[in-house]
Amino acid sequence: MKLPAPPKAFRRTPRPGEKNGNGRNGRNGAPPATKPTVKDTAVEGAATAVGWLDERTGASPFLRGFLFRKVPKGTNWFYTLGSATMFAFLSQAVTGVFLAMYYEPDPTRAYESASRITNEVFLGELVRGMHKWGATVMICLIFLHMGRTFFFGAYKYPRELNWVIGVVLLVLTLAMGLTGYLLPFDQRSFWATVVAVNINASGPIVGPYLADFLRAGAEFGPTTISRFYALHMLAIPGLIIALIGAHLYLVAKLGTTAPPWLKAEKKDLFREEV
Repeated sequence: MKLPAPPKAFRRTPRPGEKNGNGRNGRNGAPPATKPTVKDTAVEGAATAVGWLDERTGASPFLRGFLFRKVPKGTNWFYTLGSATMFAFLSQAVTGVFLAMYYEPDPTRAYESASRITNEVFLGELVRGMHKWGATVMICLIFLHMGRTFFFGAYKYPRELNWVIGVVLLVLTLAMGLTGYLLPFDQRSFWATVVAVNINASGPIVGPYLADFLRAGAEFGPTTISRFYALHMLAIPGLIIALIGAHLYLVAKLGTTAPPWLKAEKKDLFREEV
């Protein structure tokens, strides 16, 4: 004997996700909710983490103003030389950290430690090669970037300070190459550094003092390689990082200049209208 259905007032409303007699969801007859996938869970977790950080740091307005800005018409691949130089520096920093784990800045063990990195350490030859040739790539890129800035007239008002910072970064990059060249401490690097320091000593007024500072004394000694290692690993990279931050801030604040040929076209159009 089938019991009669209870009155509508006494019927229990199915909970969300619970099926009723028709095989459908309890609310509005919608189909049952599907189980979230691993990808959906990961995306939701990442979004929650980003929102948590943004709520506590307020970084979104800064990032929005830094990353989303107007770019002048005619921008081409020449404008990527600065970014390429920065990524070359990041590659130097990462590979330098791994090399510092095995290198010993001691005149009696420096050459042996560099040789051990190349021949015995896992992927040591690859990392050392990336660091060695990355230094050359970085110097070439920064010269090309400075040349592009000069020939495009990007050093003019109101970007003079950014040009000065770029010149200082160029000098620091050359100094980092000089201090790093001595670290393998073979015959070629030793005598090349001796010649370079003697050239610095021939400069006016500050030249002899700069040479004594680099040598850590009047002549090359056991502390010279420690002085070069400290400059190469700590002092110069720290200054470069600080100046890169200031450089990027000014680029974001002042924007980039249009190519010179577009400026010439605008001048010609203005003369025709007049």
